[in-house]
Amino acid sequence: MLHGHDVVLVPVATEHVQELRRILGTPQVRARWRNEDTSPHWPFDDDSVTRFAVTLDGAVRGMVQYDEEDDDDYRHASIDIFLDPVVHGRGVGRDAVATLAHHLVHARTHHRLVIDPAADNEQAIRCYTAVGFRPVGIMRHHERDSDGGGWHDCLLMDLLAEELARHPH
Repeated sequence: MLHGHDVVLVPVATEHVQELRRILGTPQVRARWRNEDTSPHWPFDDDSVTRFAVTLDGAVRGMVQYDEEDDDDYRHASIDIFLDPVVHGRGVGRDAVATLAHHLVHARTHHRLVIDPAADNEQAIRCYTAVGFRPVGIMRHHERDSDGGGWHDCLLMDLLAEELARHPH
C-alpha cells in the first residue's frame, strides 16, 4: 500500500473490480478510457502494468497504474489514471499521481516519469502540472477516439526525479 495525503493506493484485488468497472462505465471516464474492461479478466489481464485501486476514506475512487521500461539506456516509467467523476476537482488525482510518482522515483529508482493525457483534457493537464510534470510536445493522432472512429492528439508530459523533489508530497 502507498499512502498519500488523503488517498491510499492499494494493489488491485478482486474486491475492487466491481467498483472499478462501475467507474469505467461512467460517461466521463468512458470518454477517455474507452472499453478498457472488455476482457473478462480485467484488470488482471496485463502483466506489463502494475495497478492500484485509488481509495479515499476506504472507498474505491479509481485506479492508477504504471508501466516500466527497464532497458538501461531508456529506463523510465509511465503513469495512467482514472477517477470516479464524484471526486473530480477535489485534488484526489493530484494526490494519487504524486503518491505514485514518489514511489516510482524513490522505491523503483526511476529518474524520469511520463504521462500522456489527451491534448484537450485540460483538467488532467492541470493536475499533472501541479505534481511537476512539464509538457514535452504533442503526439499527433496518438490515441484512438473513445468511439473507435478516429484518432486524437495527446500531450506528452514528463517529470524528472530532481523536479519531483521541488514538489514535496
